Amino acid sequence: MAKTSDIRNGLVIRYKGELVKIVEFLHQKMGRGGAKIKCKMKSIETGAILENTFRSGESIETVRLDAKKLQYSYFDGLNHVFMDQENFEEILISDDIFGEVKPYVKETEIVKILFDGAKPVDIEIPSNVELEVADTEPGLKGDRVTGATKAATMQTGLVINVPLFINTGDIIKIDTRTGEYLERVSN
Repeated sequence: MAKTSDIRNGLVIRYKGELVKIVEFLHQKMGRGGAKIKCKMKSIETGAILENTFRSGESIETVRLDAKKLQYSYFDGLNHVFMDQENFEEILISDDIFGEVKPYVKETEIVKILFDGAKPVDIEIPSNVELEVADTEPGLKGDRVTGATKAATMQTGLVINVPLFINTGDIIKIDTRTGEYLERVSN
């Protein structure tokens, strides 16, 4: 059993019988009383956002998840199919688990999937990814200094705002935590 002092962003705990992931937390020190930890948690099974306040020193049940690197193969209409690179076994993952990170993952890309026993519960992707611009309005000479942006559709279907000098076919770096443009990698 862990204590509330072990709480950090991304920690998976068992709360009221279900697996939840700590999204953010705030440690509050009260005047005479003990400290409290306010947590915003996301249910891994339902995706619901839960909030709870733990007393300092309270026991929490952390869940040890096994991580496995799998290759994203394709979407079969119902599930996303991933392949284990060691034994070539196919693992099906529902859109509930894969939905949030789907716009950042290309086919044949390797991602880390977290398992609770044999059940996939979460997907970890890097903090930034490189994607190709599939469609955007053409850039014009001299548009580099204005700071204005335009919409661009990536190869995965993700639509983000990019600077005016970005063209179709450019490869850009995107922050997966915020969904924002970081820099142009190549053109």
